[in-house]
Amino acid sequence: MDGRAFVMGMSALGAAIATLSGLGSGLGQGIAAGNAAAAVGRQPEARGDITSTMLIGCALAETCSIYGLIVALILLLANPFTAILA
Repeated sequence: MDGRAFVMGMSALGAAIATLSGLGSGLGQGIAAGNAAAAVGRQPEARGDITSTMLIGCALAETCSIYGLIVALILLLANPFTAILA
């Protein structure tokens, strides 16, 4: 097997694993939104505080997905490991 083909195959596998970070982020954001809606239902006067806290939490959770996407794009499009084989 050619070394470059092996590196590109493993890079594709690593990119697939990196994109799975979006799965956890999406589940976490869904749970957070559901719990925030339940909290607003129980205590409507705290709607502003609950919403702002939820939005900050969702923004922080979304960064995990973005980092996974960036790692996947680097591995697929600008692979630093192929330069080692050249």
